[in-house]
Amino acid sequence: MGSLQGQAFGQVTAKVDASVIIVGAGFSGMAMAIEMQKAGIDFLILEKGNEFGGTWRDNVYPGAACDVPSHMYCFSFEPYRWSRSYAKQPEILDYQKFVAKKHNLYRDTRFKAEVSEAVYDDVGNFWTVKTKGGQEYRARILVSARGAIHIPTYPNLPGLHDYKGIKMHSAEWDHSIDLTGKKIALIGTGASAIQIVPELAKVAGQLTVFQRTPAWVLPKLDYPYKEKTQEWMEKQPLLRWLHRKQIYWTLEATASGFVIDPRLMKAGQLLAQRYLKTVQNPATRKALTPNYTMGCKRILMSNDYLQAFNLPNVELVGPVEAMTETAVVAGGKAFDADVIVFCTGFDVTGIGAQFPMTGKNHIEIGHHWKDGMSAYLGIMTENFPNAFFMTGPNTALGHNSIILMIEAQANYIAQALKYMQKNNVERLEVKPEAEQAFNDDVQGQMQRSVWSSGCASWYLDENGRNTTIWPSFTFNYILKTMLFKPSMYDATTADGQPPKPGLVSQLLSKI
Repeated sequence: MGSLQGQAFGQVTAKVDASVIIVGAGFSGMAMAIEMQKAGIDFLILEKGNEFGGTWRDNVYPGAACDVPSHMYCFSFEPYRWSRSYAKQPEILDYQKFVAKKHNLYRDTRFKAEVSEAVYDDVGNFWTVKTKGGQEYRARILVSARGAIHIPTYPNLPGLHDYKGIKMHSAEWDHSIDLTGKKIALIGTGASAIQIVPELAKVAGQLTVFQRTPAWVLPKLDYPYKEKTQEWMEKQPLLRWLHRKQIYWTLEATASGFVIDPRLMKAGQLLAQRYLKTVQNPATRKALTPNYTMGCKRILMSNDYLQAFNLPNVELVGPVEAMTETAVVAGGKAFDADVIVFCTGFDVTGIGAQFPMTGKNHIEIGHHWKDGMSAYLGIMTENFPNAFFMTGPNTALGHNSIILMIEAQANYIAQALKYMQKNNVERLEVKPEAEQAFNDDVQGQMQRSVWSSGCASWYLDENGRNTTIWPSFTFNYILKTMLFKPSMYDATTADGQPPKPGLVSQLLSKI
């Protein structure tokens, strides 16, 4: 894509490489790019990997699959011929490649272009984006679609670097290593661990699972679709749409226990407690039983995780205390290990989850969010004009498909950019009072939610605030992002003046 004059967002003469730069080529970046195509706005995607897919390109560990039903875990505008009720990683990645190819996204994507920093020019009102490979791009608008689940974290353990054996994180799986007959230590019992444990149990000589906090586990209604069912859904789009709606409202109903009254989670806990009886050893069963309200930490779904602890080569022990050159230490005992697998999650609430950004007046994103992340609608934060976030603060979900949120955000950002085009706006920034009011409302709702019922989880930042989860129903978020409200923003045109509000803008400001 050649250089443009940037006339779409004002008449300043500074050249830009694209009107919009999108960082990331996962579901968020793809949704944003497709919205840009619809709006007729040129864009460029910068992706650190060598293919579309994001999380589903990188996480290729044994057993990797989605815990959201297939027909909900896809774009509403791009249904797919899914092979089973809950898709596995390879099929989700195939779907993303299919969408990227169908919508011709490869043409405007630069792979192996990991962003190292982005700096806003206060005078020219544009973003300069640099990559680790030395490339430099300019754009009027910056959209961070980087996602959260991509920066692996490791526990801060004594002796972590002393261990001489094989170490790998679930997100950095090395399939060249033959694990057959090995003594494997697996640290963590979260969402990736419950998928990996049953697979490693099939090949390991000894598998020792180190658990800090047990998770509530429910069975998964996972089954392959018959060929006739796949054909039926493909030939009957209305019925497939109704099937998707049925799934949506079933999942949405479960949000009541998350966001209205945590006592409603008791029914789910009873089911999970009954499911725990599949674990034969009473001591192991007790160790796998959580002591917090279901939903406070992520609810996990598996048909073979609990059952794996009935196998003679699988042992559950407590939290890791330290590591030596050859072993993992827990409960004062050393467990020899040929391989250590870290299922210890990702940096989702720290500033490390965002690439370095410098907004107006040289304000860095790390300093701006030093007391906790926040953004109006999870999309825009003050001091960072012309910059938008996908799956930003407080927009993750605990009960439904994140793609619902992604589509809502992409649509909202597209509306904002159309507003800028129509009104010759060069600089758009959320008003501090609008962002503060939104964040106060979010944190207020959070107080009655299950996520504030007392457990520690990766949803919480270092200050103990939940800056990750959306504390309401998805339809509430979709309604909030359905119409762009100019009154929530400070907008500046090429002549340095705010645009004159039209009739529609005036009406929206009263909503």
